[in-house]
Amino acid sequence: MRDHPHSANPHPDVWTGRATNRVQWLLALVGAACMALGIELAVDSPWTDGVAPLVMAVVGCIAAGLLVLFGTLAFVHVALKVDQECLEVRCGHIGVPRRRILLSEVAGADFVAHVTPRHWGGWGYRWRPEKGTAVVVRRGEGLVLRLWDGHTFTVTVDDAEAAVRVIRDRLRTRAPGTAH
Repeated sequence: MRDHPHSANPHPDVWTGRATNRVQWLLALVGAACMALGIELAVDSPWTDGVAPLVMAVVGCIAAGLLVLFGTLAFVHVALKVDQECLEVRCGHIGVPRRRILLSEVAGADFVAHVTPRHWGGWGYRWRPEKGTAVVVRRGEGLVLRLWDGHTFTVTVDDAEAAVRVIRDRLRTRAPGTAH
């Protein structure tokens, strides 16, 4: 992103960014395979020990498959949108989970060159009492919002430096704790 010193508004009205984790697709395939196994067991059951073990196996495979499939698809990517009023984070293809933070709640924004799932205990929407809240879909660059209530919110996103510049620019135009 180039700086244009003569321009009154160097940033777009709405800044968008995203990050993607292709490894999550492999985990989604594992979930789909578990579901397929459960369906296969239900349709072509060689079990002779009774119905209860078969039902438990079928339900277990399908439930585990659905959990892994939808749990991983929710964090295949994250989309970040910064407008004049707020920052919004949406995960996965249906945008859930979602977090909306008003810029009036933000004390500052910082660029972090290296965020990893290991720092947060894995991929996904994370909370750690000593670190704050995070949406981590891949390792790499991210941004950290420092909120007026003392909490932090971290999100991995491509071109996080540009997002931080946009947020800082918007924060300069507002007073702490006020909404425009």
